[in-house]
Amino acid sequence: MDDRLRYAPCGYVSITHEGIIKDVNHTFLDRMGYKQVDLVHKHFESIMSTANKLIFHSYFYPFINLNGQVEELFINLKDSEGKAVPYLLNGRRLECEGVEIIDCILVQMGKRIDYELELRSAKKQIEVAYWEKDQALAELKRIHLEIEQKQAELMEMNAVLVELSNTDKLTGLKNRRFLQEKLEEQIVGYGRDQAAFSLCIIDIDHFKKVNDTYGHQTGDYVLEKMASILKLQSRKEDIAARYGGEEFVLLLPNTDISESKNIAENLRKSIAYSTWEMGQITVSIGVATFIPTDSEATLLQKADQALYTSKEQGRNRVTHSIDLNEKLL
Repeated sequence: MDDRLRYAPCGYVSITHEGIIKDVNHTFLDRMGYKQVDLVHKHFESIMSTANKLIFHSYFYPFINLNGQVEELFINLKDSEGKAVPYLLNGRRLECEGVEIIDCILVQMGKRIDYELELRSAKKQIEVAYWEKDQALAELKRIHLEIEQKQAELMEMNAVLVELSNTDKLTGLKNRRFLQEKLEEQIVGYGRDQAAFSLCIIDIDHFKKVNDTYGHQTGDYVLEKMASILKLQSRKEDIAARYGGEEFVLLLPNTDISESKNIAENLRKSIAYSTWEMGQITVSIGVATFIPTDSEATLLQKADQALYTSKEQGRNRVTHSIDLNEKLL
């Protein structure tokens, strides 16, 4: 054996067909802690455990006999202290001077196994990290959904609070504050596109008498039913509100003088012809239509003056502020 093979970076063992070691290189002896005399002329299986002998018999010999070679047989060999050392064995059968021999190259697997273990450990750590990341993302998603739900609930609660702040508790109509906001919006809109709008103030006739005669519970019933009639008679764009006490206001967008009179008259008739528990209930209505010189205060004042005229002239009637001006003329 030349020095290059003797000190090759892998083990070399030459055996007979019967498995007797004929030669072994220095590299293998060093790594296994043997001397040449310990192995040469000994059976190769003498440094194998019973399990590895079975592997050797069931795999190595059949392949050598059938194919003349064996590639990457994983096998453990016992070192001088009896410890198992893992190797990858490549073998090839050949004839040398008429004698059949098998050359075996043995690549120690210790470092590779350690490396594979490190890789497996790293892979496991990565898998754990990804799992933890997925768990964290799932938790973040859950928290995000919970926050969105809480925000939606908060918005809903705020919407309810806003609605409550804009609604008259007894009648369910919009309250005076909401009406004033919408009236301001109408005035701003008028300044932009000159769209006519009108306003009705509705007052229940002799309401104090109802309360005094039948009690406040009946009075509340009248107010609630009055609100129901207003809702039924109102158009989609109209705003019906309780202005205070027995007074209601109906804001009529896109409604001129003639239209506002008709709407108010139809409302008056609906109320007068409705069935009430304590007899007939009627209303007096004052109507005003916005003109360029008006403000919120003057519009309400004109409607209130028209309402006063309706009451003064016998109640259960509609008066438009334009009619007051004509009478003055």
